[in-house]
Amino acid sequence: MGRLREVAAPFVVPGPSGVAVRDRLKDLTAEDEKVLRLTGALLGSLASRDLKARCAAGLDHDTGQWAERKRALTAGSSSRWAGSITKATHDQWALARRCQLAHIQSLQAGVRTLTVRLSKPVGEKGARGAPGGYRSRPEWFAKSRRLHVLADRLEREQADRDAGRVRVVRGGKRLLNTRHHLDPAGMTESAWRQRWEAERWFLAADGESGKRFANETIRVTPEGEISIKLPAPLAGYANAGSGRYTLTGRVRFQHRGSEWADRVTAHRAVAYRIHHDPVRDRWYLTASWQRPTVQTIGLDAARAHGMVGVDTNADHLAAWELDRHGNPVGDPRRFFFDLTGTADHRDAQVRHAITRLLHWAKRRGTAAIGIEDLDFQSEKTREKHGRRKKFRQLISGMPTGRLKARLVAMAAEQGLAIVAVHPAYTSRWGAQHWQKPLTSNNRTTTRHDAAAVAIGRRALGHPIRRRTAPPPAHQSDGQGHRTVQAAPAAPGREEPRPRIPGPRTRSMRAGRGANAGNQGTQHRSGRPAEHESWHQDPLPLSL
Repeated sequence: MGRLREVAAPFVVPGPSGVAVRDRLKDLTAEDEKVLRLTGALLGSLASRDLKARCAAGLDHDTGQWAERKRALTAGSSSRWAGSITKATHDQWALARRCQLAHIQSLQAGVRTLTVRLSKPVGEKGARGAPGGYRSRPEWFAKSRRLHVLADRLEREQADRDAGRVRVVRGGKRLLNTRHHLDPAGMTESAWRQRWEAERWFLAADGESGKRFANETIRVTPEGEISIKLPAPLAGYANAGSGRYTLTGRVRFQHRGSEWADRVTAHRAVAYRIHHDPVRDRWYLTASWQRPTVQTIGLDAARAHGMVGVDTNADHLAAWELDRHGNPVGDPRRFFFDLTGTADHRDAQVRHAITRLLHWAKRRGTAAIGIEDLDFQSEKTREKHGRRKKFRQLISGMPTGRLKARLVAMAAEQGLAIVAVHPAYTSRWGAQHWQKPLTSNNRTTTRHDAAAVAIGRRALGHPIRRRTAPPPAHQSDGQGHRTVQAAPAAPGREEPRPRIPGPRTRSMRAGRGANAGNQGTQHRSGRPAEHESWHQDPLPLSL
Protein backbone atom coordinates (compact mmCIF):
# COMPACT_ATOMS: atom_id res chain seq x y z
CA MET A 1 0.00 0.00 0.00
CA GLY A 2 1.27 3.45 -0.89
CA ARG A 3 1.62 6.28 1.55
CA LEU A 4 -1.76 7.75 2.43
CA ARG A 5 -2.46 11.45 2.38
CA GLU A 6 -2.64 13.23 5.69
CA VAL A 7 -6.23 13.97 6.66
CA ALA A 8 -6.80 17.33 8.33
CA ALA A 9 -9.17 17.66 11.26
CA PRO A 10 -12.73 18.89 10.56
CA PHE A 11 -13.67 22.42 11.57
CA VAL A 12 -16.76 24.60 11.77
CA VAL A 13 -16.80 27.15 8.92
CA PRO A 14 -17.17 30.75 10.16
CA GLY A 15 -20.35 32.51 9.19
CA PRO A 16 -20.58 35.40 6.69
CA SER A 17 -19.31 38.81 7.73
CA GLY A 18 -21.24 40.92 5.22
CA VAL A 19 -24.64 41.36 3.60
CA ALA A 20 -25.58 42.58 0.11
CA VAL A 21 -29.10 43.16 -1.22
CA ARG A 22 -30.19 44.46 -4.62
CA ASP A 23 -33.30 46.10 -6.00
CA ARG A 24 -34.31 47.56 -9.33
CA LEU A 25 -34.56 51.31 -9.85
CA LYS A 26 -37.93 51.91 -11.47
CA ASP A 27 -39.73 54.97 -12.84
CA LEU A 28 -36.52 56.77 -13.83
CA THR A 29 -36.94 59.71 -16.17
CA ALA A 30 -34.76 60.46 -19.17
CA GLU A 31 -33.04 63.19 -17.17
CA ASP A 32 -32.28 60.72 -14.36
CA GLU A 33 -30.66 58.25 -16.76
CA LYS A 34 -28.68 61.05 -18.41
CA VAL A 35 -27.25 62.21 -15.08
CA LEU A 36 -26.40 58.63 -14.07
CA ARG A 37 -24.62 57.98 -17.37
CA LEU A 38 -22.62 61.21 -17.20
CA THR A 39 -21.64 60.64 -13.58
CA GLY A 40 -20.66 57.02 -14.18
CA ALA A 41 -18.59 57.87 -17.26
CA LEU A 42 -16.76 60.72 -15.50
CA LEU A 43 -15.96 58.73 -12.38
CA GLY A 44 -15.05 55.71 -14.53
CA SER A 45 -12.41 57.73 -16.38
CA LEU A 46 -10.98 58.88 -13.04
CA ALA A 47 -10.94 55.28 -11.79
CA SER A 48 -9.06 54.16 -14.91
CA ARG A 49 -6.49 56.89 -14.42
CA ASP A 50 -6.06 55.98 -10.76
CA LEU A 51 -5.68 52.28 -11.55
CA LYS A 52 -2.97 53.10 -14.07
CA ALA A 53 -1.09 55.13 -11.47
CA ARG A 54 -1.40 52.35 -8.88
CA CYS A 55 -0.11 49.69 -11.27
CA ALA A 56 2.81 51.92 -12.27
CA ALA A 57 3.82 52.33 -8.62
CA GLY A 58 4.01 48.56 -8.11
CA LEU A 59 5.65 47.41 -4.90
CA ASP A 60 7.04 50.89 -4.17
CA HIS A 61 3.59 52.27 -3.35
CA ASP A 62 3.23 53.87 0.10
CA THR A 63 0.77 56.01 2.03
CA GLY A 64 2.28 59.19 0.65
CA GLN A 65 1.54 58.17 -2.92
CA TRP A 66 -1.94 57.11 -1.85
CA ALA A 67 -2.63 60.57 -0.41
CA GLU A 68 -1.24 62.20 -3.55
CA ARG A 69 -3.50 60.12 -5.78
CA LYS A 70 -6.50 60.98 -3.65
CA ARG A 71 -5.76 64.71 -3.84
CA ALA A 72 -5.50 64.50 -7.63
CA LEU A 73 -8.91 62.78 -7.83
CA THR A 74 -10.56 65.18 -5.39
CA ALA A 75 -10.06 68.12 -7.75
CA GLY A 76 -12.14 66.38 -10.43
CA SER A 77 -14.84 64.92 -8.18
CA SER A 78 -15.01 65.22 -4.38
CA SER A 79 -13.10 63.88 -1.40
CA ARG A 80 -15.64 61.11 -0.76
CA TRP A 81 -15.73 60.00 -4.41
CA ALA A 82 -11.89 60.03 -4.40
CA GLY A 83 -11.81 57.85 -1.31
CA SER A 84 -14.16 55.29 -2.88
CA ILE A 85 -12.15 55.22 -6.11
CA THR A 86 -8.79 54.73 -4.41
CA LYS A 87 -10.17 51.96 -2.20
CA ALA A 88 -11.65 50.15 -5.22
CA THR A 89 -8.32 50.53 -7.01
CA HIS A 90 -6.41 48.92 -4.15
CA ASP A 91 -8.88 46.04 -3.97
CA GLN A 92 -8.56 45.43 -7.71
CA TRP A 93 -4.76 45.53 -7.59
CA ALA A 94 -4.68 43.10 -4.65
CA LEU A 95 -7.04 40.73 -6.46
CA ALA A 96 -4.80 40.81 -9.52
CA ARG A 97 -1.80 39.91 -7.34
CA ARG A 98 -3.63 36.92 -5.85
CA CYS A 99 -4.65 35.72 -9.31
CA GLN A 100 -1.08 36.13 -10.49
CA LEU A 101 0.20 33.96 -7.65
CA ALA A 102 -2.40 31.28 -8.38
CA HIS A 103 -1.36 31.27 -12.05
CA ILE A 104 2.30 30.88 -11.08
CA GLN A 105 1.49 27.95 -8.81
CA SER A 106 -0.46 26.29 -11.62
CA LEU A 107 2.47 26.71 -14.00
CA GLN A 108 4.87 25.29 -11.45
CA ALA A 109 2.67 22.23 -10.96
CA GLY A 110 2.53 21.69 -14.73
CA VAL A 111 6.29 22.01 -15.11
CA ARG A 112 6.91 19.51 -12.30
CA THR A 113 4.51 16.96 -13.79
CA LEU A 114 5.96 17.27 -17.27
CA THR A 115 9.51 17.00 -15.97
CA VAL A 116 8.74 13.79 -14.07
CA ARG A 117 6.89 12.12 -16.93
CA LEU A 118 9.49 13.10 -19.53
CA SER A 119 12.25 11.58 -17.38
CA LYS A 120 10.61 8.14 -17.48
CA PRO A 121 10.87 5.66 -20.37
CA VAL A 122 8.18 5.78 -23.04
CA GLY A 123 5.35 3.37 -22.26
CA GLU A 124 6.19 2.91 -18.57
CA LYS A 125 3.04 2.54 -16.49
CA GLY A 126 2.45 4.75 -13.51
CA ALA A 127 2.04 3.56 -9.95
CA ARG A 128 -0.54 4.71 -7.41
CA GLY A 129 0.07 8.40 -6.80
CA ALA A 130 2.92 8.61 -9.32
CA PRO A 131 2.49 9.28 -13.07
CA GLY A 132 4.10 7.06 -15.66
CA GLY A 133 5.80 7.79 -18.95
CA TYR A 134 4.11 8.90 -22.12
CA ARG A 135 2.56 6.38 -24.49
CA SER A 136 4.54 7.08 -27.64
CA ARG A 137 7.52 8.98 -28.96
CA PRO A 138 5.37 11.60 -30.79
CA GLU A 139 3.51 12.36 -27.57
CA TRP A 140 6.80 12.57 -25.68
CA PHE A 141 8.13 15.04 -28.25
CA ALA A 142 4.98 17.18 -28.10
CA LYS A 143 5.12 17.29 -24.31
CA SER A 144 8.79 18.26 -24.36
CA ARG A 145 7.88 21.26 -26.50
CA ARG A 146 5.05 22.15 -24.12
CA LEU A 147 7.49 21.98 -21.21
CA HIS A 148 9.56 24.74 -22.81
CA VAL A 149 6.42 26.82 -23.39
CA LEU A 150 5.30 26.51 -19.77
CA ALA A 151 8.79 27.19 -18.46
CA ASP A 152 8.95 30.37 -20.54
CA ARG A 153 5.54 31.49 -19.24
CA LEU A 154 6.58 30.73 -15.68
CA GLU A 155 9.76 32.76 -16.02
CA ARG A 156 7.85 35.71 -17.45
CA GLU A 157 5.13 35.60 -14.76
CA GLN A 158 7.68 35.24 -11.98
CA ALA A 159 9.61 38.25 -13.29
CA ASP A 160 6.39 40.30 -13.33
CA ARG A 161 5.58 39.30 -9.77
CA ASP A 162 9.04 40.12 -8.50
CA ALA A 163 8.80 43.54 -10.16
CA GLY A 164 5.25 44.14 -8.86
CA ARG A 165 3.68 44.29 -12.33
CA VAL A 166 0.07 43.23 -12.79
CA ARG A 167 -2.16 43.31 -15.86
CA VAL A 168 -5.68 44.51 -15.16
CA VAL A 169 -8.48 45.38 -17.59
CA ARG A 170 -11.25 47.61 -16.31
CA GLY A 171 -14.37 46.09 -17.77
CA GLY A 172 -13.01 42.55 -17.96
CA LYS A 173 -10.55 40.78 -20.21
CA ARG A 174 -13.20 38.40 -21.52
CA LEU A 175 -15.44 41.24 -22.69
CA LEU A 176 -12.44 42.96 -24.26
CA ASN A 177 -11.58 39.85 -26.29
CA THR A 178 -15.20 39.53 -27.35
CA ARG A 179 -14.71 42.70 -29.42
CA HIS A 180 -12.64 40.63 -31.87
CA HIS A 181 -15.18 37.80 -32.03
CA LEU A 182 -18.55 39.53 -32.33
CA ASP A 183 -20.11 37.03 -34.75
CA PRO A 184 -19.50 33.91 -32.60
CA ALA A 185 -20.78 35.87 -29.58
CA GLY A 186 -23.92 36.95 -31.44
CA MET A 187 -23.35 40.66 -30.75
CA THR A 188 -23.19 43.80 -32.81
CA GLU A 189 -20.53 46.45 -32.38
CA SER A 190 -23.01 48.92 -30.89
CA ALA A 191 -24.32 46.34 -28.40
CA TRP A 192 -20.77 45.46 -27.40
CA ARG A 193 -19.93 49.15 -26.97
CA GLN A 194 -22.88 49.65 -24.63
CA ARG A 195 -21.84 46.72 -22.46
CA TRP A 196 -18.20 47.87 -22.47
CA GLU A 197 -19.06 51.38 -21.34
CA ALA A 198 -21.49 50.17 -18.68
CA GLU A 199 -18.87 47.83 -17.20
CA ARG A 200 -16.34 50.66 -16.99
CA TRP A 201 -18.65 53.13 -15.24
CA PHE A 202 -18.03 53.84 -11.58
CA LEU A 203 -21.00 54.58 -9.32
CA ALA A 204 -20.08 53.17 -5.92
CA ALA A 205 -19.69 54.87 -2.56
CA ASP A 206 -18.59 53.56 0.82
CA GLY A 207 -20.74 54.14 3.87
CA GLU A 208 -19.88 56.36 6.82
CA SER A 209 -21.19 55.66 10.29
CA GLY A 210 -22.57 58.71 12.03
CA LYS A 211 -23.44 60.55 8.82
CA ARG A 212 -26.99 61.22 7.77
CA PHE A 213 -28.60 57.99 6.55
CA ALA A 214 -25.18 56.28 6.71
CA ASN A 215 -23.85 57.61 3.38
CA GLU A 216 -23.18 61.19 2.25
CA THR A 217 -22.27 60.36 -1.36
CA ILE A 218 -25.17 58.10 -2.37
CA ARG A 219 -27.92 58.77 0.17
CA VAL A 220 -30.99 56.57 0.45
CA THR A 221 -33.69 57.49 2.93
CA PRO A 222 -35.80 54.87 4.74
CA GLU A 223 -38.66 55.80 2.38
CA GLY A 224 -36.51 54.84 -0.65
CA GLU A 225 -35.58 58.30 -1.97
CA ILE A 226 -32.16 58.32 -3.67
CA SER A 227 -29.91 61.37 -3.99
CA ILE A 228 -26.37 61.55 -5.38
CA LYS A 229 -23.59 64.00 -4.62
CA LEU A 230 -22.56 65.13 -8.11
CA PRO A 231 -18.87 65.58 -9.00
CA ALA A 232 -17.68 69.15 -9.38
CA PRO A 233 -17.78 69.22 -13.25
CA LEU A 234 -21.44 68.08 -13.18
CA ALA A 235 -22.68 70.42 -10.44
CA GLY A 236 -24.88 72.23 -12.97
CA TYR A 237 -27.23 69.22 -13.16
CA ALA A 238 -28.09 69.41 -9.44
CA ASN A 239 -31.79 69.67 -8.59
CA ALA A 240 -31.34 69.81 -4.80
CA GLY A 241 -29.20 71.69 -2.34
CA SER A 242 -25.47 71.13 -1.73
CA GLY A 243 -24.86 70.01 -5.32
CA ARG A 244 -27.02 66.90 -5.05
CA TYR A 245 -29.30 65.27 -7.61
CA THR A 246 -32.42 63.46 -6.41
CA LEU A 247 -33.72 60.62 -8.58
CA THR A 248 -37.39 60.33 -9.39
CA GLY A 249 -37.49 56.59 -8.88
CA ARG A 250 -37.78 54.90 -5.52
CA VAL A 251 -36.15 51.77 -4.16
CA ARG A 252 -37.65 49.17 -1.85
CA PHE A 253 -35.60 46.19 -0.69
CA GLN A 254 -37.83 43.17 -0.40
CA HIS A 255 -35.07 40.97 1.01
CA ARG A 256 -33.68 42.16 4.37
CA GLY A 257 -35.59 45.39 3.98
CA SER A 258 -36.23 45.77 7.70
CA GLU A 259 -32.58 45.14 8.55
CA TRP A 260 -31.48 47.73 6.00
CA ALA A 261 -34.02 50.26 7.28
CA ASP A 262 -32.81 49.78 10.86
CA ARG A 263 -29.22 50.51 9.84
CA VAL A 264 -30.17 53.58 7.81
CA THR A 265 -32.33 54.95 10.60
CA ALA A 266 -29.54 54.42 13.12
CA HIS A 267 -27.02 56.09 10.72
CA ARG A 268 -24.82 52.99 10.53
CA ALA A 269 -22.57 52.63 7.48
CA VAL A 270 -24.12 51.22 4.29
CA ALA A 271 -22.27 51.10 0.96
CA TYR A 272 -24.19 51.53 -2.32
CA ARG A 273 -23.48 50.70 -5.93
CA ILE A 274 -25.56 51.74 -8.94
CA HIS A 275 -25.10 49.67 -12.09
CA HIS A 276 -26.80 49.35 -15.46
CA ASP A 277 -27.73 46.22 -17.38
CA PRO A 278 -27.60 47.21 -21.08
CA VAL A 279 -29.08 43.88 -22.24
CA ARG A 280 -32.34 44.47 -20.31
CA ASP A 281 -31.90 48.24 -20.16
CA ARG A 282 -32.47 48.27 -16.41
CA TRP A 283 -30.85 50.12 -13.52
CA TYR A 284 -30.12 48.46 -10.18
CA LEU A 285 -29.03 49.59 -6.73
CA THR A 286 -27.01 47.28 -4.48
CA ALA A 287 -26.71 47.98 -0.76
CA SER A 288 -24.06 46.21 1.32
CA TRP A 289 -22.91 46.44 4.89
CA GLN A 290 -20.79 44.61 7.38
CA ARG A 291 -22.17 42.92 10.41
CA PRO A 292 -20.51 41.30 13.43
CA THR A 293 -19.07 37.92 12.64
CA VAL A 294 -21.66 35.26 13.28
CA GLN A 295 -20.59 33.29 16.33
CA THR A 296 -20.66 29.73 15.08
CA ILE A 297 -21.33 26.96 17.55
CA GLY A 298 -18.51 24.73 18.70
CA LEU A 299 -17.65 21.47 17.01
CA ASP A 300 -18.97 19.37 19.91
CA ALA A 301 -22.27 21.24 19.89
CA ALA A 302 -22.58 20.79 16.12
CA ARG A 303 -22.13 17.04 16.53
CA ALA A 304 -24.58 16.67 19.41
CA HIS A 305 -27.71 16.06 17.30
CA GLY A 306 -26.19 14.22 14.37
CA MET A 307 -25.04 15.44 11.00
CA VAL A 308 -26.15 15.63 7.38
CA GLY A 309 -23.31 14.51 5.11
CA VAL A 310 -23.34 16.14 1.67
CA ASP A 311 -21.33 14.98 -1.34
CA THR A 312 -20.86 17.61 -4.06
CA ASN A 313 -21.15 16.42 -7.66
CA ALA A 314 -21.32 18.00 -11.08
CA ASP A 315 -25.12 17.78 -11.34
CA HIS A 316 -26.50 17.10 -7.86
CA LEU A 317 -25.92 17.13 -4.12
CA ALA A 318 -26.09 13.72 -2.44
CA ALA A 319 -27.13 13.96 1.22
CA TRP A 320 -27.68 11.43 3.97
CA GLU A 321 -28.61 12.02 7.61
CA LEU A 322 -26.50 10.39 10.34
CA ASP A 323 -27.16 10.21 14.05
CA ARG A 324 -24.54 11.29 16.56
CA HIS A 325 -23.06 7.77 16.57
CA GLY A 326 -22.41 7.86 12.82
CA ASN A 327 -25.23 5.54 11.74
CA PRO A 328 -27.20 6.40 8.56
CA VAL A 329 -30.82 7.30 9.27
CA GLY A 330 -33.60 6.98 6.73
CA ASP A 331 -33.00 7.09 3.00
CA PRO A 332 -30.55 9.24 1.02
CA ARG A 333 -31.67 12.42 -0.71
CA ARG A 334 -30.45 13.94 -3.95
CA PHE A 335 -30.87 17.59 -4.92
CA PHE A 336 -30.27 18.08 -8.64
CA PHE A 337 -29.23 21.24 -10.49
CA ASP A 338 -28.41 22.16 -14.08
CA LEU A 339 -25.20 24.11 -14.69
CA THR A 340 -25.75 24.85 -18.37
CA GLY A 341 -26.70 28.24 -19.71
CA THR A 342 -25.87 31.69 -18.46
CA ALA A 343 -24.11 32.56 -15.20
CA ASP A 344 -27.34 33.87 -13.67
CA HIS A 345 -29.12 30.61 -14.52
CA ARG A 346 -26.32 28.53 -12.99
CA ASP A 347 -26.31 30.65 -9.85
CA ALA A 348 -30.08 30.32 -9.52
CA GLN A 349 -29.84 26.54 -9.89
CA VAL A 350 -27.21 26.32 -7.14
CA ARG A 351 -29.26 28.51 -4.80
CA HIS A 352 -32.40 26.46 -5.43
CA ALA A 353 -30.60 23.18 -4.67
CA ILE A 354 -29.10 24.63 -1.48
CA THR A 355 -32.51 25.94 -0.38
CA ARG A 356 -34.09 22.49 -0.73
CA LEU A 357 -31.15 20.92 1.14
CA LEU A 358 -31.44 23.36 4.05
CA HIS A 359 -35.19 22.95 4.35
CA TRP A 360 -34.83 19.16 4.40
CA ALA A 361 -32.09 19.37 7.04
CA LYS A 362 -34.25 21.62 9.21
CA ARG A 363 -37.14 19.17 9.00
CA ARG A 364 -34.85 16.34 10.05
CA GLY A 365 -33.88 18.24 13.20
CA THR A 366 -30.11 18.30 12.66
CA ALA A 367 -27.96 21.28 13.63
CA ALA A 368 -25.03 20.89 11.23
CA ILE A 369 -24.15 19.92 7.67
CA GLY A 370 -20.86 18.26 6.75
CA ILE A 371 -19.26 19.10 3.40
CA GLU A 372 -15.89 18.54 1.77
CA ASP A 373 -13.36 21.36 1.74
CA LEU A 374 -12.80 20.96 -2.00
CA ASP A 375 -10.27 22.88 -4.07
CA PHE A 376 -9.67 21.72 -7.64
CA GLN A 377 -7.31 24.53 -8.66
CA SER A 378 -4.33 22.15 -8.82
CA GLU A 379 -6.36 19.21 -10.18
CA LYS A 380 -7.67 20.58 -13.47
CA THR A 381 -4.47 20.77 -15.53
CA ARG A 382 -4.09 18.56 -18.58
CA GLU A 383 -0.49 17.84 -17.54
CA LYS A 384 -1.80 15.83 -14.58
CA HIS A 385 -4.75 14.04 -16.18
CA GLY A 386 -3.45 13.85 -19.75
CA ARG A 387 -6.06 12.57 -22.19
CA ARG A 388 -8.86 12.40 -19.59
CA LYS A 389 -10.59 15.40 -21.06
CA LYS A 390 -14.05 14.46 -19.81
CA PHE A 391 -12.73 14.10 -16.28
CA ARG A 392 -11.12 17.53 -16.44
CA GLN A 393 -14.39 18.99 -17.67
CA LEU A 394 -16.22 17.20 -14.85
CA ILE A 395 -14.15 18.64 -12.02
CA SER A 396 -14.03 22.03 -13.72
CA GLY A 397 -17.83 22.11 -13.83
CA MET A 398 -18.26 21.53 -10.09
CA PRO A 399 -19.25 24.85 -8.49
CA THR A 400 -17.14 24.23 -5.39
CA GLY A 401 -16.23 27.82 -4.53
CA ARG A 402 -19.61 29.37 -5.25
CA LEU A 403 -21.52 26.51 -3.65
CA LYS A 404 -19.50 26.71 -0.44
CA ALA A 405 -19.94 30.49 -0.19
CA ARG A 406 -23.67 30.25 -0.88
CA LEU A 407 -24.13 27.35 1.52
CA VAL A 408 -22.35 29.09 4.39
CA ALA A 409 -24.32 32.31 3.95
CA MET A 410 -27.70 30.63 3.54
CA ALA A 411 -27.13 28.10 6.33
CA ALA A 412 -26.32 30.90 8.77
CA GLU A 413 -29.77 32.36 8.16
CA GLN A 414 -31.36 28.99 8.94
CA GLY A 415 -29.35 28.52 12.14
CA LEU A 416 -27.33 25.60 10.75
CA ALA A 417 -23.59 25.13 11.18
CA ILE A 418 -21.30 24.01 8.34
CA VAL A 419 -18.54 21.52 9.21
CA ALA A 420 -15.80 21.24 6.57
CA VAL A 421 -13.81 18.00 6.33
CA HIS A 422 -10.79 16.93 4.35
CA PRO A 423 -11.87 15.33 1.05
CA ALA A 424 -9.22 12.59 0.99
CA TYR A 425 -10.59 9.11 0.20
CA THR A 426 -14.23 9.91 1.02
CA SER A 427 -15.57 8.53 -2.27
CA ARG A 428 -13.28 5.50 -2.32
CA TRP A 429 -13.72 4.46 1.30
CA GLY A 430 -17.40 5.30 1.30
CA ALA A 431 -17.99 2.94 -1.63
CA GLN A 432 -15.77 0.29 -0.05
CA HIS A 433 -17.37 0.23 3.39
CA TRP A 434 -20.91 1.57 2.99
CA GLN A 435 -22.29 1.16 -0.54
CA LYS A 436 -22.96 -2.58 -0.38
CA PRO A 437 -24.26 -2.77 3.24
CA LEU A 438 -26.71 0.08 2.58
CA THR A 439 -28.07 -1.47 -0.63
CA SER A 440 -31.24 -3.52 -0.36
CA ASN A 441 -34.06 -4.75 -2.56
CA ASN A 442 -35.96 -1.51 -1.97
CA ARG A 443 -33.04 0.92 -2.07
CA THR A 444 -30.19 1.39 -4.51
CA THR A 445 -27.22 3.12 -2.90
CA THR A 446 -24.93 4.94 -5.31
CA ARG A 447 -21.28 5.72 -4.85
CA HIS A 448 -22.20 9.34 -4.14
CA ASP A 449 -24.64 8.34 -1.40
CA ALA A 450 -21.94 6.24 0.25
CA ALA A 451 -19.55 9.20 -0.01
CA ALA A 452 -22.10 11.36 1.81
CA VAL A 453 -22.09 8.84 4.67
CA ALA A 454 -18.29 8.91 4.75
CA ILE A 455 -18.28 12.72 4.85
CA GLY A 456 -20.83 12.77 7.65
CA ARG A 457 -18.88 10.26 9.74
CA ARG A 458 -15.66 12.22 9.31
CA ALA A 459 -17.47 15.40 10.32
CA LEU A 460 -18.76 13.62 13.45
CA GLY A 461 -15.23 12.54 14.33
CA HIS A 462 -15.78 8.83 13.60
CA PRO A 463 -13.62 6.72 11.28
CA ILE A 464 -15.12 5.97 7.90
CA ARG A 465 -14.52 2.22 8.15
CA ARG A 466 -17.40 0.16 9.47
CA ARG A 467 -16.50 -1.93 12.52
CA THR A 468 -17.30 -5.53 11.65
CA ALA A 469 -17.34 -8.70 13.74
CA PRO A 470 -14.06 -10.67 13.91
CA PRO A 471 -13.71 -14.10 12.29
CA PRO A 472 -15.49 -17.00 14.08
CA ALA A 473 -12.18 -18.40 15.36
CA HIS A 474 -11.47 -15.12 17.16
CA GLN A 475 -14.92 -14.59 18.65
CA SER A 476 -15.74 -15.11 22.32
CA ASP A 477 -18.86 -17.12 21.45
CA GLY A 478 -18.86 -20.06 19.17
CA GLN A 479 -21.65 -18.82 16.89
CA GLY A 480 -21.49 -15.04 17.16
CA HIS A 481 -19.80 -12.02 18.61
CA ARG A 482 -21.20 -11.29 22.05
CA THR A 483 -20.50 -7.52 21.91
CA VAL A 484 -22.21 -6.83 18.61
CA GLN A 485 -24.51 -4.25 20.23
CA ALA A 486 -22.07 -2.80 22.78
CA ALA A 487 -20.49 0.63 22.50
CA PRO A 488 -16.72 1.04 23.09
CA ALA A 489 -17.30 2.79 26.44
CA ALA A 490 -20.01 0.42 27.68
CA PRO A 491 -19.04 -1.15 31.04
CA GLY A 492 -18.54 -4.87 30.93
CA ARG A 493 -18.54 -5.12 27.15
CA GLU A 494 -15.61 -7.58 27.18
CA GLU A 495 -16.86 -9.63 30.15
CA PRO A 496 -18.85 -12.87 29.90
CA ARG A 497 -22.57 -12.89 29.52
CA PRO A 498 -24.77 -13.74 32.52
CA ARG A 499 -25.95 -17.28 32.86
CA ILE A 500 -29.48 -17.44 31.45
CA PRO A 501 -31.41 -20.70 31.84
CA GLY A 502 -32.24 -22.44 28.63
CA PRO A 503 -30.36 -23.44 25.49
CA ARG A 504 -27.91 -20.85 24.11
CA THR A 505 -27.09 -22.64 20.88
CA ARG A 506 -28.54 -25.43 18.85
CA SER A 507 -25.72 -27.79 19.74
CA MET A 508 -24.97 -27.02 23.40
CA ARG A 509 -27.26 -26.83 26.43
CA ALA A 510 -26.89 -24.16 29.06
CA GLY A 511 -24.13 -24.76 31.60
CA ARG A 512 -22.33 -27.31 29.43
CA GLY A 513 -19.15 -27.21 27.38
CA ALA A 514 -15.59 -26.08 28.00
CA ASN A 515 -15.15 -22.89 30.02
CA ALA A 516 -18.90 -22.47 30.34
CA GLY A 517 -18.59 -20.58 33.61
CA ASN A 518 -15.74 -18.29 32.58
CA GLN A 519 -15.87 -17.14 29.00
CA GLY A 520 -13.00 -14.73 29.59
CA THR A 521 -10.66 -17.64 28.91
CA GLN A 522 -12.02 -17.89 25.39
CA HIS A 523 -11.39 -14.24 24.63
CA ARG A 524 -8.05 -13.07 23.28
CA SER A 525 -7.76 -10.49 26.08
CA GLY A 526 -8.09 -13.20 28.73
CA ARG A 527 -10.13 -10.98 31.02
CA PRO A 528 -11.92 -12.88 33.82
CA ALA A 529 -15.64 -12.76 34.42
CA GLU A 530 -15.78 -10.43 37.40
CA HIS A 531 -19.05 -8.56 37.37
CA GLU A 532 -22.17 -8.62 39.44
CA SER A 533 -24.64 -6.96 37.08
CA TRP A 534 -24.71 -6.86 33.33
CA HIS A 535 -26.33 -4.26 31.04
CA GLN A 536 -26.52 -4.48 27.24
CA ASP A 537 -25.93 -1.13 25.47
CA PRO A 538 -28.64 -0.67 22.79
CA LEU A 539 -26.42 1.30 20.38
CA PRO A 540 -25.33 -0.50 17.20
CA LEU A 541 -21.63 -1.17 16.81
CA SER A 542 -20.67 1.35 14.11
CA LEU A 543 -18.18 3.61 15.91
